[in-house]
Amino acid sequence: MTTEIILRDPRTGRSDGTVPVTSPQDLRMMATRLRSAQPAWEALGVDGRAAVLRRWKEACSERRDEITTALAADTGRWRESVQEFDAFVGTIERWSSLAPKLLNEPRRFTSTLGFIDIDKNLRPYTLAGIISPWNFPLVLSTIDMLPAVMAGTAVLLKPSEVTPRFAVALRDSLAGVPELESVFSIAIGEGTVGAQMIELVDLVCFTGSVPTGRQVGAMAAAQFIPAFLELGGKDPAIVLNGADVDHATTALLWGATSNAGQACQSIERIYVETSIHDEFVDLLAKKAARIGLCFPTYDTPGLGPIIAERQVPIIEAHLADALAKGAVVRAGSSAVEHHGGGSWVRVTVLSNVDHTMAIMREETFGPFLPVMAVADADEAVRLANDSSFGLSAAVFAATTEEAEAIARRLEAGAVSVNDSTLTALVWEGEKHSFKSSGLGGSRMGPASLFRFLRSQAILVKTTTAVRDPWWYPAELFEGL
Repeated sequence: MTTEIILRDPRTGRSDGTVPVTSPQDLRMMATRLRSAQPAWEALGVDGRAAVLRRWKEACSERRDEITTALAADTGRWRESVQEFDAFVGTIERWSSLAPKLLNEPRRFTSTLGFIDIDKNLRPYTLAGIISPWNFPLVLSTIDMLPAVMAGTAVLLKPSEVTPRFAVALRDSLAGVPELESVFSIAIGEGTVGAQMIELVDLVCFTGSVPTGRQVGAMAAAQFIPAFLELGGKDPAIVLNGADVDHATTALLWGATSNAGQACQSIERIYVETSIHDEFVDLLAKKAARIGLCFPTYDTPGLGPIIAERQVPIIEAHLADALAKGAVVRAGSSAVEHHGGGSWVRVTVLSNVDHTMAIMREETFGPFLPVMAVADADEAVRLANDSSFGLSAAVFAATTEEAEAIARRLEAGAVSVNDSTLTALVWEGEKHSFKSSGLGGSRMGPASLFRFLRSQAILVKTTTAVRDPWWYPAELFEGL
């Protein structure tokens, strides 16, 4: 068994240290300790838990430089790491403020019978297991962890082995918050650690690829525990005649290439009505050419490197397949570039693409904008829905009403109208993933909190003066 993870700098490709792997014995001990501490955490009440979370926010803020530096070393990008840290501490504050309001709401009501009251009691799961990915290591590790602990659940987190540095820094931040440290542990390791963890928890949250998500779902089913799966995407965008082309190209350029396209909700295919196709592609290519690479230093404006080395062959294969089948590079590069030992991809605009190409059907996870001409809105909708994925989408049209009407026809969990990838930024938009893009309750909005709570109905007869109409006839007991 592997006892340590070799750290890799995605900017240089070099190994620069190791992190110990959590052993099976230590993982079991973590789970046992977390279970033992959970009742006291639940007993704190939501207001008490919120107070602890706010103390953790302060502890993390004091370690801002340490955590951000670790994130940057994990991912090879600085600007996004700063934004990620800010989003993380903002999320702590949001849940600390919102959860008490949600959980302190009255939940007792009278049934239609009139003499039975129902008290809806919310009971947290004891222990949640969270398996998170490498593209936004901190935010996607805590997007499930924070509502879970606010609900009263203990959490065992396994972050990606590709980006473990931040997890060490995050774990260190717990030292001054013993109440939270008792119910939140981080296990480090490869997929085998995550697989073992599923056997030790009461529910699992997984963010990652569809193939691995299917395996996680099957393992959870074997344990007879809930699985909340947020999986891959191949998000489409539709741009119709009359849309503001300047606005649409700017929005989609960011939506397709932020974090070098390494986001599940990235726009990965664009369908543009024929009448504006050439204008759209020309302007998109001109804008794409203005964006360079964040090399040789963090201060250089542009896209960061490909974070996970294993993603490079997928990107290369998708690009080679598209070019072999007739795609034309309008901006960017026809190959993955290698600088300073890292792997980099320029913002790449492709035209003359179709659905025979992997780049239009499979998740690429790179900064590509393949643009396909369509005859009309109906063809655009048909092609957008011609996918095994259904995470999110975007629509641009002459009017908001037209765009909204198209959005309602799309098989996707969240659709941005007149904008792109809003689901990543607008937390309140509750959604479910469609098709193979996921399974389970929404991780966005207030609903994300209630995934970690079971409803217990306390049915109270408020008076003994009323006989239940379904009882045995009273005459049977006369004289007793």
